[in-house]
Amino acid sequence: MSTVAVRTQDAPEQQAPSRWKSAARQFGVVWGNTKARIGIIILAVFVVVALAAPLLAPYGASQNGFARSADATWAHWMGTTAAGEDVLSQIIYGARISVMVGAVAGILSTLVAVAIGLSWGYVRGWIAEVIGFIVNLFLVIPGLPLMIVIAAYLQNGGIAVIIAVIVVTGWAWGARVLRSQTQSLRGRDFVTAAQFSGEGATRIVFREILPNMTSLIVGSFFGAATSAILAEAGLEFLGLGDSSIVSWGTILYWAQNSNALLTGQWILLFAPGLCIALLAMSLTLINFGVDAVSNPRLREGARPRKERKNA
Repeated sequence: MSTVAVRTQDAPEQQAPSRWKSAARQFGVVWGNTKARIGIIILAVFVVVALAAPLLAPYGASQNGFARSADATWAHWMGTTAAGEDVLSQIIYGARISVMVGAVAGILSTLVAVAIGLSWGYVRGWIAEVIGFIVNLFLVIPGLPLMIVIAAYLQNGGIAVIIAVIVVTGWAWGARVLRSQTQSLRGRDFVTAAQFSGEGATRIVFREILPNMTSLIVGSFFGAATSAILAEAGLEFLGLGDSSIVSWGTILYWAQNSNALLTGQWILLFAPGLCIALLAMSLTLINFGVDAVSNPRLREGARPRKERKNA
């Protein structure tokens, strides 16, 4: 009996390392993809810059008093704004907002998409029809105009309002994709066995179906985070956010208001625009590696089945 007890106690301890090994193996697949590896490096650079902004920036985010609209010098590598602020410092501090919005809005949008997508795919009857009507309604309504209308109505509400607007308008596509995968898994043998064994719907969804959708959920997160970063920059550029904060979108907004192109300060438009593009591109590149986790045929070095048979 003591032997059985020892084995029973050791079982959870043996499961934990296997989970870590599985996670490490999946990360190895992602890292093995050249595109994903480039994306991870670019994203890591932006995350480090965002976290260490006070140490990396030569001046404060809103510190002014310098010569206005000055060209690049040794003291100000990217020049100054029309308000006498250091451009490089603002670019560095602006990374914090974009990274934070991408992470928070991406997580919230994914959570909403997972909850609605799993429910929509597993339940049947009038509940599924109601959920489908709501999702299709959000899919039919153009996202950008709806986002602009909501942001304009709740103007000057801070970055929290921007995140809320992005989440409200950005979950529907992920929910639709997850619903299709849930319907596919619902008919599998292991789900049917769980149903016959008397398992509840909640337990089946979260213990049987959800673990088999990990790569799809992670991919949905990166897609939602990319959309959130672009949406935040767009809303700030249109003046629908809090213009007092320092972000890449507000840098573009103030550059437009000060006619930066007419005064020859193209760096005020080029630098934040390039950063937005690189950050969004890094998440897109990482998604290539995430797709390779769920689809081995997309992995680099993988040969088609016919070639393996002929070898």
